[in-house]
Amino acid sequence: QVQVVESGGGLVQPGGSLRLSCAASGSIFSISTMGWYRQAPGKERELVATITNYGYTNYADSVKGRFTISRDNAKRTMYLQMNSLKPEDTAVYYCKIQGGSIWWGQGTQVTVSS
Repeated sequence: QVQVVESGGGLVQPGGSLRLSCAASGSIFSISTMGWYRQAPGKERELVATITNYGYTNYADSVKGRFTISRDNAKRTMYLQMNSLKPEDTAVYYCKIQGGSIWWGQGTQVTVSS
């Protein structure tokens, strides 16, 4: 059984920073692409950033220059460093893992508000 667990969400003021983590465990032979997605109330889930097992990254235009995605393959963990946060970044952030199949985490809430 595969488990995908996000952590690191919370309440932060505009201009602040947060670091999200996503840890995968269980029977995954190999992990290829990992990614962060988010869903704000009343909106569809959208891509935030992805990273391949070779380290190639892709970002949504709305977060370029502010967010940084990274991964530690040995730990099967992915991170999202979020700086200069804006109220429009408020959403539930989800981790997606691809490796023969696709797995999603349960999400972690990020709220940017003064």
